[in-house]
Amino acid sequence: RMVLLKGRSPEGFVFYTNRESRKAGDLAANPHAALLFHWKSQRQQIRIEGAISRVTDAESDAYFASRGRDSQLGAWASDQSRPLADRAIFEARFAEFQAKFEGQDVPRPPHWGGYRVTPDTIEFWQDRAHRLHERRVFTRTAEGWTEGLLYP
Repeated sequence: RMVLLKGRSPEGFVFYTNRESRKAGDLAANPHAALLFHWKSQRQQIRIEGAISRVTDAESDAYFASRGRDSQLGAWASDQSRPLADRAIFEARFAEFQAKFEGQDVPRPPHWGGYRVTPDTIEFWQDRAHRLHERRVFTRTAEGWTEGLLYP
């Protein structure tokens, strides 16, 4: 599924979500993921595969604090991925949290936080004529990274 990449470091690639969502349940059941970045106009893509882990509370707090206030309130109001009978219900919940946190900072909900994909493999794909694409793959080993090629 699509997520918004919000950070990268030597440790991995980070995104944030509701930890009670379907996505979080899928990650708990299978803590491995693949990220795909596709640039059609450049005829390139990068695929990153690796283990998933939660980022620290401090990292989640810092990112949450950087979000716009309405996005913060939306994290409280949304039961992400669950059925919603009527849009008005969500809007009313949003208004409830606006009132609850009026005049104060919005704290990070306990059910909201970040995940990190620690890469095991990174593949760079370059489109070539006649489907003779170039695929370079980097694989993490105990000694570092190895580089190889894959058939298109």
